[in-house]
Amino acid sequence: SLLYRTTAEVFYLTLSHTICDAGKEQCIFPLPDPQDLFQASQMKFEDFQKDLRKMKKDLRVCETEAAKVYQLSLEEHLQPFKDSMEQFISQAKIDQENEEKSLAEAHKSFLETAAYFCMKPKMGEKEVSPHSFFSIWHEFSSDFKDFWKKENKLILQERVKEAEEVCRQKKGKSLYNIRPKHDSGIVSKTCSNTSVPISRFTFFSLHF
Repeated sequence: SLLYRTTAEVFYLTLSHTICDAGKEQCIFPLPDPQDLFQASQMKFEDFQKDLRKMKKDLRVCETEAAKVYQLSLEEHLQPFKDSMEQFISQAKIDQENEEKSLAEAHKSFLETAAYFCMKPKMGEKEVSPHSFFSIWHEFSSDFKDFWKKENKLILQERVKEAEEVCRQKKGKSLYNIRPKHDSGIVSKTCSNTSVPISRFTFFSLHF
C-alpha cells in the first residue's frame, strides 16, 4: 500500500500542473472514481457469458411455445398475436447477437489492456481477471483521490487568504482617501444668501 500511495502522490504532483480548475468548485476528479473501479473489479466475464446463454435458451423456448400456439389456434384468432410475437422474437434475436458481440469485443479489449500493462494471469487462472486488474487501480485511485482532496483544500484555503489580503489592502487605502468637507447648516445657508460678512455677534446669536 505504501508503494501505491507513493506512486499516487508522484502522479498527482505531475498531473496537478495540468488541472486548470484546481481548488475550484467545478474541479472534476481526473481519474475514474474508486467506487466505479471497485464495482468493475467484482464483475466476471464468465457470469455475463452465462447470462447470455440463458437468455438465448429462453428465447428458443419462447419461439417454440409461440409456434405451438400458431398451430393450435384458429386462423381468425392468430392476429394480431402472431405478427406481434414474430416481431418480438426477431428483434430479440438481433439484440441477443449484438449483446454477444459487444461482450466479446469488451473481453478482447480488456485482455489487450491487461497485456499492455504487462499483467499476467495468477496461478490457477487461464487469463487476467477483472478482479486482479481493477483491484490494483481501485487502490491507486483511492490514494490519488485522498491527495487530490487534500491538495484542493489547501489551494482553496490559499486563495481565500489571498482574497482576504486584497480586501485588507483595499480597506487600508480607503482610510487615506479623505473627502473635502462641505459646509452645511444655517450658517452656510445664511452666508450663501447675503454678501455681508456675518459678525461674531451674529454668529453666536444664530446658535444660541
